[in-house]
Amino acid sequence: MTLQSSNADAVAALKKPRRNFGFLFALTLLGLLVALWVFLAFATPTFATANNISNLLRQGSMIAILAIGQTFVIITAGIDLSVGAVVGFSTTVIAWLLQAGVPVWIAVILTLVMGLAIGLFHGFGIVKMGLPPFIITLATLTALRGIGLVITNGSTISITDPAFNEFSRGAFLGIPNLFWMVILVAVPAFVFLHRSRFGRYLFAVGSNPEAARLSGVNVSRTIYMAYSLSAICAAFVGILLATRIGVGNATQAEGWELQAIASSVIGGTSLFGAVGSIHGPLIGAFILATINNGANLLNVNSFWQRIITGVLIIVIVYFDQLRRRRG
Repeated sequence: MTLQSSNADAVAALKKPRRNFGFLFALTLLGLLVALWVFLAFATPTFATANNISNLLRQGSMIAILAIGQTFVIITAGIDLSVGAVVGFSTTVIAWLLQAGVPVWIAVILTLVMGLAIGLFHGFGIVKMGLPPFIITLATLTALRGIGLVITNGSTISITDPAFNEFSRGAFLGIPNLFWMVILVAVPAFVFLHRSRFGRYLFAVGSNPEAARLSGVNVSRTIYMAYSLSAICAAFVGILLATRIGVGNATQAEGWELQAIASSVIGGTSLFGAVGSIHGPLIGAFILATINNGANLLNVNSFWQRIITGVLIIVIVYFDQLRRRRG
């Protein structure tokens, strides 16, 4: 690629936000979600009950927030395998702080700051040490599980604050509090990604880091930002999970990083970078939550849930490759 063409690509990426999440694809995903709901409503009488819908919203909410954070990273053509471990470690941190008598609001802030520190560490490993995102985040995944187990000596830390434990079970206007937390994260995330220059920088870096640099984008800072946002989202999910289970346990949320990546990919985020949205991964997360919820209600073997998820990922990535070749 010539210098002129590199600059042209970067200028195009910066001037026009590359959302690349077509209206038709969004409608297709939404139609798939609605079709699943209609099918399950007829297939099992318990699906459309108020209790189950509330449970479904709670099930999908935490993965949805994780998927938003993961999307920032994937748009830069990176990956964050540590988010599940960050969630489990965050439950341990906030439980330990609350047990030590730290006020809830301070414990929440300190846990989020811990998440920020992990994200900055990932950025440092990628930018300064030259490590591939896969390696540095995989190392963090393993290390955080171990650190959490060392801190707790392999046991759990109970959370005895009644108001804290009650939050995840509560609702506002009939909608579970956990789903409101999705909206709390998704709205500013949408503005950040699709309405700010920093969002355009993410797309530009994912499209062509060198071209972005030649156009004046601080590529290193953008990478730091993406991984920091991902880790903060994961720490926030850890706090929410702690309110739901009432304990701190470093082994919690195992495999959630794969669910977050799957939700993001199913929602239209390209693993090749520079393509993604906020609303896509949200729909993807609730598609997966609906499949899992419906399978449980229909007494379908849990192994089939994984097969269905895998097939969805293969199909969507395949069509993404076709789009790239034609583009």
